[in-house]
Amino acid sequence: MAGVSSFGKYTHAIVRQVPSSFGGAAGEGDSPSESVDLAKAHRQYGVYVGILRQKLGLQVIELPADEDLPCSALVGDVAVIQGDTGLLTRPWAPARRNEISSIKKVLEELKLRVVEVTDEGATLDGSDVLFTGREFFVGISKWTNHRGAEMVADTFRDFAVSTVPVSGDSHLRSFCSMAGPDTVIIGSSDVAKKAMKTMEQLTDHHYDTLTVPDDPAANCVYVRLGLKGSVLLHRGAEEYPGSLLPFQKLPDYTLIPAACTEVAKFGGTLGSCSLLVNKKLDL
Repeated sequence: MAGVSSFGKYTHAIVRQVPSSFGGAAGEGDSPSESVDLAKAHRQYGVYVGILRQKLGLQVIELPADEDLPCSALVGDVAVIQGDTGLLTRPWAPARRNEISSIKKVLEELKLRVVEVTDEGATLDGSDVLFTGREFFVGISKWTNHRGAEMVADTFRDFAVSTVPVSGDSHLRSFCSMAGPDTVIIGSSDVAKKAMKTMEQLTDHHYDTLTVPDDPAANCVYVRLGLKGSVLLHRGAEEYPGSLLPFQKLPDYTLIPAACTEVAKFGGTLGSCSLLVNKKLDL
């Protein structure tokens, strides 16, 4: 299957600078009661972009900060990209829908087929969509409804699409991600365990699971660097020391720690801080 053979291979990363208004927004994620350290958020963003560019060798397309949209640095929420297709999502918060036009322009410049959610009754957040290389799982959550999941199925018809109930304020990828086409990284909370059980019941494929004690640490970024092997961008030991050991069990992986404590206060994750694109030469 083409999805598996190209899984984890990317050429470009789309990011957006952190706006100054981010420092005054109200938190909702890992630590909603904590105020944002804006200087720290800028430093973490700079390190993250440096990793994408220098260690992963990606061409980074950096969009300017949008002061009117405090959470606009979480670009991974507003699109789902697989192969030569980009699906622009319909975020639950109407204000976030204003971010989509600039992302659409970049995807069109990269010559991707761009699809937009036109159903006004649909909500779809990119952080609720998990692509395994073989199939899609879409979290039905506070942020994404069944009509949004139907848009994923309509757009990516070559792949099975299954829905997974997610309770509370979490997104599906708040507590899981892929460490390759056969391995799911999953958190240890009851919500995470229930979601993983549902995914196992819905799929025809057997996935290995790598369980970490901290749900936020389960969201990682997997990249395959040609002959150099597999790279996993993960939350560091300073944030989640108990989750480092499971990652070290991955054979022949290059592990790169990266912090995102500040965007995490708004439900952000390593995966939601960028959109990764594999632009083929013949596109």
